[in-house]
Amino acid sequence: MVLEILKQGETLKMSVFEQMELALTIRHYSQCRVAFTEIEDLCREIISILNKGGQRAGYQEDLSKGLIKAGQLLWEHLLTWAVKDKLKAAKTQDLILSIDEELIDIPWELLHDGTNFLCLTFNLGRIIRTKEQVAHPQYRSLSSVLKMLILANPTNDLRAAYLEGVNIKNQFDRKRNLVRIDFKSSYIDKLYVKRNLCDYDIVHFAGHAEFEPDNPNNSGWVLSDARFTTQDILAMGSAVSLPMLIFSNACHSAINAAKSNYSLASAFLFSGVRHYIGAIQKIEDPAGLTFSREFYARLLSGKSIGESLRLARLSLMQECGISALHWANYLLYGDPNFVLFRAVIKERPERIKKAISLDKKRITRFSLAAAIVSICIYLYMWLPTRNPDTYVSFLRLQRLFQKGDNQQVITLADNIVKKDPLFLAVYPLLGDTYQRIGDRENALKYYFDYALLSEKRRDKKNLTSAYIGLGWIYHLYAEYAKAFDFYNKAMTLSRENKDRLNEAIVLRKIAVWHMDKAEYDKALELLTKSSGINHERQAKFEHRYNLACDYFNMGLLFTNKEDLVTAKEFYNKSLKLFERLRLKRELSDYYFNLGEIYRFEKQYQRALDCYSKGLKIDKALNNLFSIASDYDMLGELYVEMDNLAEAEKYFEQAKAAAEQINAPLEFASAQFNLGLLYKQKGYKNKARECFRQAQEIYSRIDTPDYQNVKQELLTLD
Repeated sequence: MVLEILKQGETLKMSVFEQMELALTIRHYSQCRVAFTEIEDLCREIISILNKGGQRAGYQEDLSKGLIKAGQLLWEHLLTWAVKDKLKAAKTQDLILSIDEELIDIPWELLHDGTNFLCLTFNLGRIIRTKEQVAHPQYRSLSSVLKMLILANPTNDLRAAYLEGVNIKNQFDRKRNLVRIDFKSSYIDKLYVKRNLCDYDIVHFAGHAEFEPDNPNNSGWVLSDARFTTQDILAMGSAVSLPMLIFSNACHSAINAAKSNYSLASAFLFSGVRHYIGAIQKIEDPAGLTFSREFYARLLSGKSIGESLRLARLSLMQECGISALHWANYLLYGDPNFVLFRAVIKERPERIKKAISLDKKRITRFSLAAAIVSICIYLYMWLPTRNPDTYVSFLRLQRLFQKGDNQQVITLADNIVKKDPLFLAVYPLLGDTYQRIGDRENALKYYFDYALLSEKRRDKKNLTSAYIGLGWIYHLYAEYAKAFDFYNKAMTLSRENKDRLNEAIVLRKIAVWHMDKAEYDKALELLTKSSGINHERQAKFEHRYNLACDYFNMGLLFTNKEDLVTAKEFYNKSLKLFERLRLKRELSDYYFNLGEIYRFEKQYQRALDCYSKGLKIDKALNNLFSIASDYDMLGELYVEMDNLAEAEKYFEQAKAAAEQINAPLEFASAQFNLGLLYKQKGYKNKARECFRQAQEIYSRIDTPDYQNVKQELLTLD
């Protein structure tokens, strides 16, 4: 769930909704007026109570009661009845708190509903909205084995911090298959941290932190020679990928603690750290060690970051007592539902014992037979050629395809097909090459050959890929029924074969199919599923590539929904992945779609720059299919720039390119745009002729474009 709270003057506007409802066009909100001077007094009272935690037992009980009362008052004054009712009835334990930066001083985690504190009921994480201009950070991609850096007792004066670091190191040493640990302690200087921080997925800091409310840029971790400040962090984030998770288990004063803590957290978050855990008061040494140990134990067992934090709070309460208040010390910035380590299901002991008791000779014979069968299957399925030169030729073929040397690709690929007709990988490359130059018939021919040979060899994975390719070609030529039929076949096969890669690809293709029909909510649902599959497996190149494609299509979807801010975010996410994968072909679509956003924003020169970059890539690759669309979009841009002569030239080029490759949708779009241009010039007969030609094509295709053309014709009459 998401609890979203916005501040407008003395009023809070808020709503609670399921995360899947984020893309809904309309969401209900409720609002309440708040006496913020009273709220500030309550916040100061809570900070004072937390500062006094850890004192004698009898006094602790009074503090605990005071914390509950203050938390109840915050609950009553800050939340509307509608929100309180939803939170009390919630069935999920994951809660994202999305708040304006003006509200960060409020200890939302310690709101008390009369039964429990919010941070003990929910796996709670904060997301902050800020007025600051946020540069797009380089978010880190995780590998199968994570890297962790422990920075313990940098100033060599906190023995408990050193013991905390050693304890965590020993804890992770038992999980070397999941994470690799580097431990650094005593006399850690600033240069070491700056040089090494970006090499790790997780960083745990146990030491001093100092905050300067009047000079936030000078706040930071205290090291042996200097502070590692927020300014240092922001400078690093512009150039490198910082860790996915930072746990800053640092002692500091609680004066204005929440805001000071946010200044350090914000520097990490703005620079690309996805999850940041910090403390809002001075940390008691034994409590800090216990909390971090329990947190990482849960994290390693496969729990989410938010759940690990909540369970660590509960463990600390059991060990020190709820009245000690140490459990209330920690905040999480980031998505609480994120899981770093997937749980490993172990084989049951009785099954292991049974296997061990088998006769050794039987095991040997069985293993030998299985090995022979496996080798035969491998040779049949994956090494279909008797000629090693074929593999060398295929690698050259891929390089030529990336360069856009289409004729060379066709010539070399035909030779491979004649020499080794069972070498399956060559068929989709041939199909894609013919599709790129607009030869629909040959593109379909080679994909059908790919499907038939895959079926003959009972290779379901390649057969699924063939169905996807066939669906996409029919899709591009607006034969939506045939496209959907092949997509469904591919979906069925991928799920039967537990082929998650192809399943994700099919989900994305069907999402684009729904986008073409303006069914955006369905498209978003499918893209969310696809990106979820790819995100979990992005350590593999294929899934990382497809995740970039998912982000790109989400950008297109939000552009169609006229949510340009969100569209840009997704386009930029896709760009970073495409650039890291060193792919050029996909960047053309990125530049054109980003240019379209600039066109909507009337930033015409930036749009033209993007279009020019995209067209240059498509021409270098000789991608005739894309070039037809490129000219059409350039024409639309020049219309908005009131340069009708240049616009007409590009529309005519788009029409000619579409005719050359027999691309009906691209031809219809160019004709429709020419009709609009002639209408604007006052040439009604020319406009009518263009509209009718476009209408004739759209009448055969099930898309909303037909009605648009029909309406334009009516205005002429």
